[in-house]
Parts: sequence; structure tokens; C-alpha cells
Amino acid sequence: MNIKSFFSIVISKAIIKLSKILFKGGSNFPGKVALKLDKNILKVICKNYKVILITGTNGKTTTTSMIYNILKDAGKRVITNSTGANMITGIVSCFVENYSFKKCCETSYAVIECDEANVSFFTDYITPEIIAVTNLFRDQLDRYGEVYTTLNKILQGIKKAPLSNLVLNGDESLLGDLNLPNRTIYYGFNCSPTGNRKVDVNADAKFCKKCKSPYEYNFITYSHLGDYYCKNCGYKRPNLDYILEKIEIQTPEKSLVVINGEKYYINQPGVYNIYNALCAYSVTRICGISTSHIYNSFKEQQSAFGRQESINIGTKEVKIILVKNPAGYDQAINTISLDNNTFNLAILLNDNYADGRDVSWIWDVNFEKLSSLNIDKIMISGIRLYDMAVRLKIAGLPEKNFVICKTYEKLVEEIKSCKSDTVYILATYTAMIDLRKFLNSKGYIKKLW
Repeated sequence: MNIKSFFSIVISKAIIKLSKILFKGGSNFPGKVALKLDKNILKVICKNYKVILITGTNGKTTTTSMIYNILKDAGKRVITNSTGANMITGIVSCFVENYSFKKCCETSYAVIECDEANVSFFTDYITPEIIAVTNLFRDQLDRYGEVYTTLNKILQGIKKAPLSNLVLNGDESLLGDLNLPNRTIYYGFNCSPTGNRKVDVNADAKFCKKCKSPYEYNFITYSHLGDYYCKNCGYKRPNLDYILEKIEIQTPEKSLVVINGEKYYINQPGVYNIYNALCAYSVTRICGISTSHIYNSFKEQQSAFGRQESINIGTKEVKIILVKNPAGYDQAINTISLDNNTFNLAILLNDNYADGRDVSWIWDVNFEKLSSLNIDKIMISGIRLYDMAVRLKIAGLPEKNFVICKTYEKLVEEIKSCKSDTVYILATYTAMIDLRKFLNSKGYIKKLW
């Protein structure tokens, strides 16, 4: 190790410790310092790891957490960027924090969530053992543009790592037939949760990537995902290696599914979490983990922060669900629709950089479905709360049930005074982070990250 790398690690480690004491976080700045001192630091700090890189629009954090827990439960040495800091600076911080100057001969895994636009920055220096891509949806249009731009950003990174194994969502039409030298493994559904075959007008990637004709579907799982094919040119879904064969039970808390002939309890609700589990299953099977270890881990999995996280505020059970684009929002609404009891709803909308400045995407969300549910109080908060209030009013939700909460103090007081015991919070990214920080300061959440 050269002197530049040594000081880069030592100084960044000190900053990480100081940040945790002073700010209860600081997961990006130490990485910025490390890269400033040594731009090649990743080559040093990743040297002894088999890296599993998880990217895609939705599900990165949950899938990363699932893979990490399966490997850990199977007795493997493993690290992860659990704070969700998925830019290159946050990834560097994670490796620096876990770096040891002592030599270790034991095989270690690093399960790393990576922002789509940052895959290329990582593969400039490191060839991951596995690169997994979950899906591609419109998200932060002011930053990414359309889904084809996001795909190209990911492919730029993959092309620098031809020896990496690719684990791809076979139901994602943009990920088929990529013409890459990598060994490619596909996962997907062989059943439909709804029996739907008609793609929604607001869905992404509805047209064939080869000839631009509209796709036909044997079935759709959600949005544009499913068993697609093109009548015009013959492009179709690739053969699947790991298959979701059946969904036996779905509740607001969990699912019972059949994957490659065996039953698994997934301790998180919703079709999108079944996809996350299927991706985690595929990755860990490639790593040689037994199905019994995967079964036991899925059954005990806890939600990552802000992803169906359950906390108590007074006597109320509060479930925080991150929502950041139309496809994910619709799935969150479908998940809470499984709850047949009366419940309360809080919706938080921000327009900070990490959320996307343009909030017009809320008009592509099927909020109309909420009007048929047994919702008591509807609390609206966040920077763009009035935009959301207008959208919900147009969707047919009763205005008399609206409560405008300009502060988190007001929101918490309204939650405490709810008549029914269950509260679902649907929040965009920075709103979720800010709310969790507030709840942490008030003692409702003990662990911030």
C-alpha cells in the first residue's frame, strides 16, 4: 500500500467516527475525502471482497438487505452499505469503514447497493462477482430522463466488467438480449398476480426495443413487467433460470410463494417484494447458498429502514413505505389495499434533488384506488403538500378527511389522535429520511440507520 492510500483510509476512518458522534450519520462525506486523497482508493479497499452489486430503479435497498441477511445467516463474512448511500462516495465510505490493515484469508462478500448512474464509476476500478439489475422505471426524470437513458448508464458500467455474472429480471423487457459477453442468469414470474394481460396507458417500455411495435403479454405482473413478446419481430422474454411458480398467500404483512418447486415465506408484503426476494434467491443460489438457509432467512427478514418499516407512535402501529415513482407508488397502494380493516393514511411529498424536482409524476399514480378503501383520516405533509392535496381531491378522496400537517410535530400529534390503530405513511425519499430523523429525536425510533 502506498502512502497516499494509507492516509486516505486513516483520515476517512477518523471522519466516519467523528460524523457518527456529531451527526449520527455522514455516509458520503468520508468517501469524498478518501477519493480526494487517492482517486484509486477503491482498488485497495475492495481487494479482499467478492462484490455483489445491486442496481435498478426500484427495490435496490430491500434486495441488498435480503442478500446480505441470507449470506450472514449462512455464516459468511459480509459487509453492506446499509444506510442506502449508494453513490460512489457512499460506497467508498462503506469499504473504508470496514477496511482492516490486518490480513484476512477468509472469503468475504460485499453486498453493495449502487445508484444506476454510478455503476460505471465503480466498474472503472473493480470487477464485481455479480451485478444484479432489478428493473427500470421512470424515476427522477430531471436527472435520468427516460428509462432508455437509465439502461444505457447501467450498460456503460457492465461493459467495463465482462467477467461479472449478470443476474437480471427476465420480466423486464429492456434487459432481454443485451448482446454482452457476460454469463447471464434471468429470474422472473411464471404466474400472474392479477391475470391482467393489458398494459396500462402510463406504463413504461411498452414498445419493442427491437422494432418499436407494441408488446403483447401472456400476463403482466405490474406496470410493464411480465411475460412479453413482440408479434412483429419475434423478440420475447428470455428463458428463466429462477422462477416464481405460484403465489399461494398474500397479506399486508407477508407472502407465501413457490420458487423453483419449493415454498418460501417472504416476511414482507407486495408483488414488488416478491420480485426482490426472487432476485435475492437467484444471487445467493449462484453464491452456493443452500435453499434451507434461504428459506430460514426469508422467514425472519426484517424490513430495511423506510421500506414497510413498522414502528409505534403512542398506541398506533405506523408503517412507513418509501414511494418515489408511479410504478412503485401503485404497488404500495396495491399492498395497503390488502388490508380490509379501517386504517389511517399519511402522504408526504417532497421535491428535493434526491426526490426529483418535478412532481408531475404524481398524476400517473392510481390514487383513485384509495377512494374504495376504508380510510379514516388522511394526513398530508411535505414540501409539496398542497400539490398532493389537489391530486387526492381529484382522485375522489373525501376532502373532509384531509388534515394538512405543515410540521412533523403536527403530523405526530394527528397520528396519536387517530381513531383506528393502524397508520400507513407513504413518503418520498427525503420526506422519509427527515421524518425518521424527527422520530429518532423524539425517541420513537432508536436506530436512525
